[in-house]
This record gives sequence, structure tokens and C-alpha cells, in this order.
Amino acid sequence: MKKVIFVFVAISIFLSCSDFLDTENYTKKTSANFPRTVPDADQVLAGIYNGFNLESTDFTTSGFLLAEVASDDRFGGGGRNDRSWQAYDKLMNYGPDMLASYWKNRYSAIYRANYAIENLDKVAWNNETQRNQYVGEAYFLRAYFYFTLLQIFGEVPLTITTLPENLPKSSAHEAYMQIASDLKQAIDIMPSNPYNSVVSGHATKWAAEALMSRMFLFYTGYYQQSELPLLGGSSVTKSQVINWLEDCIANSGHSLISDYRNIWPYTNSATAQDYEYVKVNNLAWEGDGNKETVFAAKFSTIGGSALMGFGNRFALLFGPRTGNGQANTFPFARGWGAGPVNPNFWKDWMAAEPNDVRREGSIIDVVNEYPNPEDDPMGQTGIGFKWGADTQMEEAGYWPKKNIGITAYKDGALQLSYSFVLDGYSGNWQYSYLQDFIIIRFADVLLMHSELAETTTGINLVRERAKLSPVTGYSLQALKQERRFELCFEGQRYYDLMRWGDAADALESQIGVSIVNNLNQMQMKAFGGGYKARYLATGGFYPIPKTQLDLSNGVLIQNKGWGNPENEYPGW
Repeated sequence: MKKVIFVFVAISIFLSCSDFLDTENYTKKTSANFPRTVPDADQVLAGIYNGFNLESTDFTTSGFLLAEVASDDRFGGGGRNDRSWQAYDKLMNYGPDMLASYWKNRYSAIYRANYAIENLDKVAWNNETQRNQYVGEAYFLRAYFYFTLLQIFGEVPLTITTLPENLPKSSAHEAYMQIASDLKQAIDIMPSNPYNSVVSGHATKWAAEALMSRMFLFYTGYYQQSELPLLGGSSVTKSQVINWLEDCIANSGHSLISDYRNIWPYTNSATAQDYEYVKVNNLAWEGDGNKETVFAAKFSTIGGSALMGFGNRFALLFGPRTGNGQANTFPFARGWGAGPVNPNFWKDWMAAEPNDVRREGSIIDVVNEYPNPEDDPMGQTGIGFKWGADTQMEEAGYWPKKNIGITAYKDGALQLSYSFVLDGYSGNWQYSYLQDFIIIRFADVLLMHSELAETTTGINLVRERAKLSPVTGYSLQALKQERRFELCFEGQRYYDLMRWGDAADALESQIGVSIVNNLNQMQMKAFGGGYKARYLATGGFYPIPKTQLDLSNGVLIQNKGWGNPENEYPGW
């Protein structure tokens, strides 16, 4: 029997069985009897959406972590032993299965989407519109999970059935042709209802239009193509994508919220009363599922050690390490120290837009906000932030304010998450961050439209909210800058650099930047020949896990630029 290239998650609803005496199984849910009702269909969709919780569970090997630290605006960070994060940053490998759980989790979600697509038409739907929403979500999710695999690995096996197969990598052309067709199907059949008529966290037609646009930009940019292929020989053109974006802008009900900073939960009501920055600027969080959120992963108070993926563990990743995260860095919670911000990003932003409120709304400048003279190698004065906490590596005095844990006070006592106050959460603080993980924002929709239509309209709407003067004429450079600032720390920068052809030089610019490794001041250095050499050797893609290569019995081959001892990250 052939070995499969990925590991299936053993959940009873996806098992099939047969009995020579009776074909009806009365104890298990199988494709012979499930799904049949709308509640059944809800369970099937929940199984696919659980792919986001699986990634949150294995957050230290997540695609979002990789995308963030791989960019030029962040370093790997973590503690002395978190070498895989530092390896992501330097396009190097650390161990044979650095991304094994990510691969497994993505293919588990894809398998569930395949099951849904094969079986949802067995449901007794109330009407065709209801059926189209559910089926459209399944197609959207399969496309999304494949797209994120393709961005990281370049080419992967393409399986679109629940049959176990030992497949080689599909070409990028073949893979994008399939997932673009999936998204086209979702766009065509999903109802055109305002976003707030769909349960928050579920994909919509508008999310499918936006994801198609993101996919179009990446595929046509990175692979130097003019169109995105579809099954049957047709293709998605630039004009079609522009029309879809305009449909989303005009008809979705989505729009920009009042203030960019109100997207992020450090402005929540439990925290705001004690955070001077929020009070001075009259900020107020507009909450999860607000009108700017086109698509997001949702989280719940049921999370804990047994259900850890139901809390947003991405927020745990990016806080400064133990020794911080208490009153000394209020309201930013302690975490695992991944992704310290490159100080060049702060400097570039200051030089380009000194009056941009988004800079201080996005980045913690610890030297000014929480300096500590006792063990600060940068020679600053004041009290608060602890440098080198828990062997923190690759820090430079800047941390993100987005996608980070947020604390709050209740009756004078510090609570390690605002969710203890607002959501009634009472479990372990490591599972207590419940804010949405935003995947697509309306600001991104506006900027993608400006880029494709070569217009200043979207750029200037985003700039107007940031209290900046409009640009007077479209240029790709202005668009690039706006995306870098508006969408920082949201998982887009690395892939933007790849598709624009800017990655090799931008990544190389990190060499020589002053950093602090476990209280030792030094400079970022070249590993494996340097960032540019590694990017050119790999094309920006990462290694396929060795376990998958072994399972395939030679059918699956490693990506270029990987598999040699010199590709292994040695650590500092």
C-alpha cells in the first residue's frame, strides 16, 4: 500500500467503514450518513475552520510567525534556544522537521474541505442560497489553506479528494489554477449579502473577492505572469480582479473604522482607562468583527491546556519575554519574545512620515516608554522595560503593538489579559488572549485596488484616516510605502517583497543592524552566506519536512537550496 504524504487527523466524522451484514453504521458519522442536516453541515464547516485553531495550537511553527520574522521589518528573536524562529528569519533550516506540524495542520484542514465539497450536497438544505453559502465557504477555505502552503513552500502536492494518494509536487501553474478555480466558484455562488448578515468569522463573497485579489497579485508578480489561470483553459484577468474589488468596496458594507489604532485591543475599555496613550488620543476599540474586518479567525473562552488552540496564541508569541509584561510594560503582556522589530523600520517610517500616527500606534519604543538603566546595554535612563529578559535574543528596543497580549487592571489588581475583565475568562493566562486574528482588512482591499487600477483613491483614503496629506499622483513606490506602514505586522510584508522582486536586497539590509543578544550588544551578521544569498538560492521558499519526503518513498523531492549541512542554522 502506498504511504500518504500527509497525516490525517483521526476524527470520527471523516472515517468510513463497511460491514458485510449491514451497510448502515449506527454509531459513527461517515460519508454514508453524514452530513444530512444543516446542523450536520455546521459541524463539517467547523471542522475546516478548526484549521486556524490547529495553527494557533502549534503557534511556534505557524505560517504567520514565519511570514512575520522572514520580513525585513522583524528579526527572529525568542530566547537563546528558539533557534527555529531565528532560522526562519535567515532563510535557514533548524532540524529535519522545522515546519512539520504546519504542513500536517494545513493538509488536515484541506482534507476536511475536500470532505465537505464531496458531501455537502447530501444535506437537506432549506434553500439554494443557504446551500451556496456553505459550499462557497468550503471552496474558499480549501483555496486559502492551499495558498498559504504555496506562499511558504512554492510547490506542494495538490490533492482535491479524500482518497489517500502519494503525489509529487504540482507545478505552481497547476496549483494556482486549481485554487483560483475554487475561489471563482466561491465568488460565483456565495450570496451578495452585507458582511454583517453572516455570522462573524465565516467567509463571505467579499472575503473571496479580496483573497482572489491577494492571490492574483502574488502569482502574477512572483511568477511574472499577466493572468491567473483557471481550470478549462480560461483565466482571471486584471480587469476582473479590479471589478471584484470594486464590488467589495461598493456592496459589502465593509469600510474603514474611525481610527487605525482602534483596530487593536490595547484600546479596549478595560485597558484604556489606565493607558495614558489611549486616553490622550481619545481612542476606543471598535471590537472584534468590526466593519473593517473582511475575514478573521475567531477564538473562544473555552480554551485551556486541553483546548489551547481556542485561545489566540499568536498574541502570546510576540510579547517581550518573562521579566516584562507586568506593570513595568503595561498594557503589553509578556510572551515568548518572537519577532523583535528592526529599528531600521522605525527610522524609515520616521524619515518618510514623521507625523504618521500609525507609527506609535503600531510599535512600542521601549527606550522612550519603558527604559531601564539597571541592565540596559543601550545606555538609556528611566525605569520599566527589562532588556535581555529570559535570554532574549535579537532585540533592538522596538516591539509590535498589533497581535500581542494586552493586560488590564481590575479593582487595582493587574490582570494578565483584558479577557479576564471583558470576557469573564478564568483560565491560564497563556490561553486567555481572545482577540480576532485578522487575515484580511478593508484597508488592504483599498490598497490592492489602488495597486491594480493604478489610482490614488485607496491610498488616499487610508492616508486620510492616518491624518496625512494625500499623494497627488499614483506611483508604485508610494503604494509600496503605504502597504508597508498600514499593514505592518499583519503577515503581508514578506510576500509583498517577494512579488515585487524586492526581497533579496531588502532582506540583506538587515546585516549590520545593532541588536542585543542576551544583554550582549552586537550586530546582525550574515549566516549561510547572507540573506541575499539564501534568498537567491531558495527563491524565498522554505524546506519540505523530511518526514514527508521519507513517507513519499522518493515521490516528493526537496525544494531547491535546502538539504545540505551548510543550510543548517548554527545559532549565535
